[in-house]
Amino acid sequence: MRNALGLALAAALIVPSAAAADYHAPKNGFGQPDLQGTWTNASLTSLQRPAMFKTLTLTEAQATDVEKRRAEARARADKPTDPKSGAPPAGNDPGGYNASWTDPGVSLGRINGQVRTSWIIDPADGRLPYSDAGHKLYVDTLRKARNSWDGPENRPLGERCMLGFGSTAGPPMLNVLYNNNYQIVQSKDSVAILVEMNHDVRIVRLNTRQHLPNFMRPWMGDSIGWWEGDTLVVETTNFNPGESLRPYFDNSILLSPAAKVTERFTRVSPTQILYRFEVDDPAVYTQVWKAEMPMNATKGPVYEYACHEGNYALPGILAGARQAEKEGKKIEAVDVSGR
Repeated sequence: MRNALGLALAAALIVPSAAAADYHAPKNGFGQPDLQGTWTNASLTSLQRPAMFKTLTLTEAQATDVEKRRAEARARADKPTDPKSGAPPAGNDPGGYNASWTDPGVSLGRINGQVRTSWIIDPADGRLPYSDAGHKLYVDTLRKARNSWDGPENRPLGERCMLGFGSTAGPPMLNVLYNNNYQIVQSKDSVAILVEMNHDVRIVRLNTRQHLPNFMRPWMGDSIGWWEGDTLVVETTNFNPGESLRPYFDNSILLSPAAKVTERFTRVSPTQILYRFEVDDPAVYTQVWKAEMPMNATKGPVYEYACHEGNYALPGILAGARQAEKEGKKIEAVDVSGR
């Protein structure tokens, strides 16, 4: 059943180039291209290209094989835990979510009929182009986030229920393990983007080309936008230093407070928005890097994301660290130096 659904979804996500070029989004009451609705970027494709893939695109046969193997792995992970297995050894990781709680998607992303192995299209290798200094800053920041339990200020924002895990809130808005939905609402002078994780709303101002003063640095930065034909262009600067690190496994990213992110939203069919973005951040990267992904229509509404993990786990994390200190135990550091 799941494989059949995955194949059906994969077929639905294919937007032929000719059809996309001929399509024009309907206009809303303000005469703007209508981007409103509920959209998802859930996908087996992620920001960076995994080492197993050597090219940006795959054939449909190759994609079907990857999707089948991922579905089989998901089915194995979704099996109930053996009730006779007993407790894990003391000090061992007891495990996290049951797979039934996750919703990463069932198919690889498809843009203009091409199966994508990464969202990054430039550099051509599909990897983040860190400079040496930028990579050191990333590693040092990640090491601090993963190995510091002195207080809540050093814990990642998702853990603190401030913003979503990874870069879900954005910009750029990236897919993670679950809660990959977005709702777009337009008015004459602004566009609101509701992020399911972590119930954040980003307001894009359309009535100005002037950013906020440099000392004003809201969560998710300061976004201004304008229309270029059927495309909404959004430029974001003034990032809050507290959200520089967006940790999510191999697709963690680091943006300096001086970064500029430019996004482009183009509705290419009744059921898909082509979301393109580029990141200009010389303090961290050797070049402007570019990516694109499909945002596919999904049934709403977007329900409230209740951040129980941060509400309950964070006090436990800090209390555990205090207890370890009392007992004179050293908490082993996590190695994050891999590139």
